[in-house]
Amino acid sequence: MTARRRRVLVKLGLVGLGLVLLGCAETRRLGSPVTAPPSPTTRIVGLASWYGRWHQGRSTASGEAYDMNQPTAAHRTIPFGTRLRVTNIDNGRSVVVRVNDRGPRVPERVLDLSLAAAKALGMVGAGVARVEIVVLADGN
Repeated sequence: MTARRRRVLVKLGLVGLGLVLLGCAETRRLGSPVTAPPSPTTRIVGLASWYGRWHQGRSTASGEAYDMNQPTAAHRTIPFGTRLRVTNIDNGRSVVVRVNDRGPRVPERVLDLSLAAAKALGMVGAGVARVEIVVLADGN
């Protein structure tokens, strides 16, 4: 085998190894892209659910520990830290939450809420509620 042929084979091997390693790289949990923050006052209507005790203390997609006693939410694409006013359409109760996780995993739902947020909305027993979500401007 010539030296030139050996160099070509080594380079091809390195390219192949690089592709294998790239395939093993960590991917986003839900595979959804993060978009620019929606403009303030953007309204979203849909179903919200909540998650609580089983997730307590576990790491969220933002890296912080989940605290079911804080008013937080999971959304597929809204950037972490965005504040939302969530209103239960059936009873008119509302709460302000901060997005710190990705979800929900159920396609028909638009938001997953912490236990604290679900309690504020009066939806713990039902588990799911039809909600209106309004993106808040900074400082609101």
